Amino acid sequence: MSRSTYRGQLTVRAARWSATHPWRAIAMWVAVVVACFALGSVTGTKESTNEGDIGEVTRADNIVKSGNFPDHDVESVLITPKSGALDQAEAGKVAGVVTERMRALGGVAEVAKPILSPKKDALIVRVTLKDGEDDNRVQPLLDATAKVQQENPGIRVEQVGGESIGKALEETLGEDFKRAEMFSLPVTLAILLVAFGALIAAAVPLLLALSAVGAAIGLAAAASQLVPAVDAVNSVILLIGMAVGVDYSLFYLRREREERAKGRGHVDAVEIAAATSGHAVVVSGTAVIISMAGLFLAQDAVFSSFAVGSILVVAVAVVGSLTVLPALLAKLGRWVDRPRVPLLWRLTANKTNPRLWPALLKPALKHPMATLLVSVTALLAVASPALGMNLKFPGTEDLPRDTAVMKAYDRLTAAFPSTGTSHEVAVRAPADQQPAVKAAFADLTKRTQSDKLFAQDGLEEPKVSADGTVSVFSVSTPYEGSSDQARDSLTKLRTELMPQTFGKVPGVEYAVGGFVAADVDYAAHTREKLPLVIGFVLLLTMIVMMVTFRSVVVAVTAIGLNLLSAGAAYGVVTAVFQNTWAEGILDFRSNGAVVSWLPLFLFVVLFGLSMDYHVFVVSRIREAVLRGVPTKQAVAEGITGSAGVVTSAAAVMIGVFAVFATLSTLDMKQLGVGLAVAILIDATIIRAVVLPSIMTLLGDANWWAPKWLRTKQPKHAVTTPTPEEDRELTPVG
Repeated sequence: MSRSTYRGQLTVRAARWSATHPWRAIAMWVAVVVACFALGSVTGTKESTNEGDIGEVTRADNIVKSGNFPDHDVESVLITPKSGALDQAEAGKVAGVVTERMRALGGVAEVAKPILSPKKDALIVRVTLKDGEDDNRVQPLLDATAKVQQENPGIRVEQVGGESIGKALEETLGEDFKRAEMFSLPVTLAILLVAFGALIAAAVPLLLALSAVGAAIGLAAAASQLVPAVDAVNSVILLIGMAVGVDYSLFYLRREREERAKGRGHVDAVEIAAATSGHAVVVSGTAVIISMAGLFLAQDAVFSSFAVGSILVVAVAVVGSLTVLPALLAKLGRWVDRPRVPLLWRLTANKTNPRLWPALLKPALKHPMATLLVSVTALLAVASPALGMNLKFPGTEDLPRDTAVMKAYDRLTAAFPSTGTSHEVAVRAPADQQPAVKAAFADLTKRTQSDKLFAQDGLEEPKVSADGTVSVFSVSTPYEGSSDQARDSLTKLRTELMPQTFGKVPGVEYAVGGFVAADVDYAAHTREKLPLVIGFVLLLTMIVMMVTFRSVVVAVTAIGLNLLSAGAAYGVVTAVFQNTWAEGILDFRSNGAVVSWLPLFLFVVLFGLSMDYHVFVVSRIREAVLRGVPTKQAVAEGITGSAGVVTSAAAVMIGVFAVFATLSTLDMKQLGVGLAVAILIDATIIRAVVLPSIMTLLGDANWWAPKWLRTKQPKHAVTTPTPEEDRELTPVG
């Protein structure tokens, strides 16, 4: 077919303009990236304060907020013996010093009287902070505690509280993330060097991906004025941006190099890359954006923030691949293959027919039915542990235990169980019912004191709003927040104790919140929303694939294969993290569950990213079919021809995701393992075994479509000109 056919495509027109006006295109891209980042700096980031409606825990939060209680943070100074029994006289003197020095600090609102633990093995001094937004306001208290400890080396004096734990973890995990993010760059560069054998060719995708991430971070900050952002959104932007940004550039650059190797000029090669890989990038980007948009249906602030960040970075990466990348390639010309890494360059420049992939494809092409049955059965077996998946939030007990503050926290909760896991009982009733509310509180306290599921040690008193309509009370449990006993205590509180006590107060409204309640309600919320999100993603992705390939069968096959890889990833995550056998390997402590938000987020990310390879590979197969090549041979040519670029792209993703699996927090470990495993399965078993076997079995039926879908011949369906056709045309540029 002639060049005039594919020149009509938008991707080709954009690439041709950029290639013929490279300096303008590059300058415009730099200006856009700088402007986006500057926009984010000017607007700032509006942080999310609303987690959405996820059940009774949300009603409890709303009741508490309606009481307009002062939001005072509390720090606890714990005094314990370093060995043996507690010397109460010595501990009392130390507590007196702590009290005196804390009261002298400007940021302290109140210091309570020292309290002896029920077992008389610890003394606690509770310090209430004044309201404030200063991130360093807890530091003077930590300094005062450290000074007292220095003066009293024979006894242990340590500080624990939400502010001090947050500060310690921010320092520890902040460094953790920085190391991971910095390590991902050399890993990506090393993989790209292996893929291209030349430094400039390896650097171009990396630079474009980083520029897309920078622009998206700025745009996400501006977008947070409409959709408030959560803290982790920039990490998600980096994770997704590096993966898709490098992949899109990689697809484009490899195709351009292929065409130059055939003797075509730089602009011609860029045009053909735009007509093929460029179009595949647009389709892949659209699929990822559709998948991410499904997160909005979860009606959750965290997912909405992740959706905005992911959509923006994918859109920017697509635009960059179609505009500035052609300009760079046209301007660099053959310099893109400099400086060469001798050994790696010889490997990538090897023009002989590859042997590995034809050998891997042989079973699927010769015995497609048997290969399909065996591979699908194996993937279903890998996915089977997901049927027993439990969902939980990571609790305080799941945080890294190698910090001093977490060791202190463990000693605090052992001595004073009520400082650990607690349920927040929120009650709203007419002011004239306050005596009845107090009586109900007393009744509830009496009922819980005789129950082993609960623990009271006198540290918390009920809080009543100024107008007397809202009351809040903490009911503690001595068990870890993620334990079955903690959940049993919540169930008993909600279904038995609350109706038996507060349910008798006229005009009352009550709810039970807290960490355990949020854990249980969020897991239920995720299970409720997951089918809706999956249905949305599947439907729109199928429409995109049908329109792209003009085939219902290709669309259905794509959906089925991506579901297989996602299911296998679920199974691996469940098998690894709900059991203890991998704790030493990945350095974590199993809580017998998968993080509550992970299944939904993992599905949309995997489904979107898996489309990258599928669209690229099937596009190459279809090119061959449209040249008149039989389907079986086209499958072999398409998969073998795209093997290098797809393998390199998958290696980049796996490398980036595997780095996140080394982080300290349980949720990031699970996300990294889930993504890395899914991409590995998708780029190997799915692409080398399942896809070729099913397409070989279907033969010409792969391209079946109803008449209404076949009537329009899509512009992108045309094949690129052969070298013979190309020589008959006037060279461009």
